[in-house]
Amino acid sequence: MNRADKHSQISTVKSNLPQGWEVKTLGEVCKIIAGQSPESKYYNETESGLPFYQGKKEFSDKFIGAPVKWTTKITKEAVEGDILMSVRAPVGPVNFAIQKICIGRGLASIRAGEEIDKEFLYNFLLKHKNEIVGNTGAVFNSINKTQIGNIEIPLPTFPEQQRIVAKLDQVYAAIDKAKANAEKNLENAKELFESYLNGIFEEKGDDWEEEALGKCFRLKSGDGLVSRNMVLSGIYNVYGGNGIAGKHNMFNLYGNYVIIGRVGALCGIARNIDEKIWLTDNAFKIVDYKYDFDNHFLTYLLNYKYLRQFARQAAQPVISNSSLKEVKLCFPRSINEQNNIVCKLNVLSEEARKMEAIYQQKIDELEELKKSILQKAFEGKL
Repeated sequence: MNRADKHSQISTVKSNLPQGWEVKTLGEVCKIIAGQSPESKYYNETESGLPFYQGKKEFSDKFIGAPVKWTTKITKEAVEGDILMSVRAPVGPVNFAIQKICIGRGLASIRAGEEIDKEFLYNFLLKHKNEIVGNTGAVFNSINKTQIGNIEIPLPTFPEQQRIVAKLDQVYAAIDKAKANAEKNLENAKELFESYLNGIFEEKGDDWEEEALGKCFRLKSGDGLVSRNMVLSGIYNVYGGNGIAGKHNMFNLYGNYVIIGRVGALCGIARNIDEKIWLTDNAFKIVDYKYDFDNHFLTYLLNYKYLRQFARQAAQPVISNSSLKEVKLCFPRSINEQNNIVCKLNVLSEEARKMEAIYQQKIDELEELKKSILQKAFEGKL
């Protein structure tokens, strides 16, 4: 028996509820349907049978997305309006079903009964998606039908549930509008810097040089170091294809260098480092300069060129000397001019970062406001 099954209830309810509210379990007010996966031989992508969902992969903000698989062998069904819960790690995320579907073992369907408004139920489950814990406080890696049925929910009268849902919808609409504006401002802040960066490198001066990357310098890989050989308590950063990959107690590079990710989703990103690091063979360092470069300027220039576009698309994107050697770089030969450009870009970059931080904080605060309002709703204070 799963340890959590020993507990009669999963308590998510605080005391001191308003008069007229009562505590019930989901099993008392809902129908719980545990998913069951058909044999894979019945799966298809030709839309034969019912849409099949194995887990939360197709979840969106509220309504489950379009199916990618169907099954002609129907095991367990959910219908439109059922709340689908992810029951395997992560446990708790919820979405609405928008049609009749077949659900696999990674999902359960929760169907609201007559005593409970389905939107009220959805908001309750949304509030507790990260809090479904047993009496011992252990977060579940998986949860079964019995455990879902034992979750406690505070219930006011049905009309009061509908009033709370309407109020939540009204408040959420205002918050979502404010969040959308903040996200747009965040994007504008990022685009402002990108626009200025593009303007600098597209409006070349008379003394600018154009040369192939391979004739400007050489790229040299770091040294192999797999994650199991890194040292968690090490004092030196380990840089790999996607940036900092861990810590180590030894270093193989120190001084002012430009490094470039070679392998991975963020390959092609240039970074200017001036510290002792371990550079793995998933990244390059720039060596053997044929022209004078300010390393800060070169970092801006390489990121402007977006070297990721030249990656070979394999299981993991990879860039190489051969894929980059013909990339054209335009730059002023004068180090002084490079330094002047860096000064301007640094100032604007810092301003952009400040703006981004402000808008990101606003977005985070709006998310916290949502959680606070949801908390009040189920304490009878909304």
